Amino acid sequence: MAELLRLAMWSGPRNISTAMMRAWENRADTVVVDEPLYAFYLKATGKPHPMADEVIAAGETDWRKVTAELAQGSPASNVSIFYQKQMTHHLLPEIENDWLVSLTNCFLIRDPAEVIVSYLKKNQDPSAEDLGFPQQAEIFEFVRGARGTVPPVIDARDVLQNPERVLRLLCEALGIEFDPAMLSWPPGLRESDGVWAKHWYGEVAASTAFATYRAQRAEVPERLLAIEARCREAYNLLYPHRLQ
Repeated sequence: MAELLRLAMWSGPRNISTAMMRAWENRADTVVVDEPLYAFYLKATGKPHPMADEVIAAGETDWRKVTAELAQGSPASNVSIFYQKQMTHHLLPEIENDWLVSLTNCFLIRDPAEVIVSYLKKNQDPSAEDLGFPQQAEIFEFVRGARGTVPPVIDARDVLQNPERVLRLLCEALGIEFDPAMLSWPPGLRESDGVWAKHWYGEVAASTAFATYRAQRAEVPERLLAIEARCREAYNLLYPHRLQ
């Protein structure tokens, strides 16, 4: 049997990360884990997220145990891909990075202006760290340095404009066969979803495929322009490397 592919997809919030998880989970050879560091993040930061107490109670709050399972655990005996939906802002500074070398790390990016405008629907006062862009750049640079190669990067807009082409390019970059099952999935929530799914995953639960991309005018409030500039600096580091 082929060696297990431990595939970590690093994204910030307000992206298509859950739909991407659906696409991978729809492969017969794949098992997924949903934001495995979320409980740790909430306990460590005390962020007042919806359902925070429930998330902490349901998850593992020791980052060492979480990362050991992600890097070394055996999620199932009948799969060849262990897909990890990872949020960049969950990787707090106290977490050591060595375990990342055991993973195949990929990066899902989205234009900062679109992210900020979407994020404001839930939180009116985000920091650049809340949006995850600086951490995404740091993880990218660490992985690139440790591996000596550029890890795969995909942009949300590219995915929504042509899901099959981008997913084919991603699978090719990973050295695995593309599976057409990645392009659609049954509606509804999953046992693999985090306990927070009932609060956050309404749109994804109603979906059966990636949404059609619609160009939107993302007007960032003036008070957040400095944050957008910082996020865009990180975004621009990864963008030229996106699969296209």
